[in-house]
Amino acid sequence: TLDTTSLLLTMVSFAEFPALQCSLTGRWVNDLGSNMTIGIVNPNGNFTGIYYTAVSVNPVHIKKSPLQGSQHLANQLNRQPTFGFTVHWNFSDSITVFTGQCFMDDGKEVLKTMWLLRSRAENIKSDWNATRNFSQFQ
Repeated sequence: TLDTTSLLLTMVSFAEFPALQCSLTGRWVNDLGSNMTIGIVNPNGNFTGIYYTAVSVNPVHIKKSPLQGSQHLANQLNRQPTFGFTVHWNFSDSITVFTGQCFMDDGKEVLKTMWLLRSRAENIKSDWNATRNFSQFQ
């Protein structure tokens, strides 16, 4: 009986101190000075927020822009979730989609992403240069 009690207390101890979990909620800044704030992730994994880019073809008109996204919910086996979100730029005729994963790196949360920015093309012949991409947001 003593051994069973010790094992149960040990299991409860581990349950009270889970490993660090990566959370998207909060403020994020990249190396170019762009920043975003993500609100609470709801029970379905959906979230909203605001993105403010420091980089633009026309920096005079930069405005905060809304974002909407979704993530796989973290659980005991998945503490570094994948996610995606879309930014509807309020100052241009463009949309950007981001996809990535939230990692724990030496106790620090890091987002690794790729993005595609789609600008409006005047016609199908100018479609070839309407999409740009890049990776890494931290």
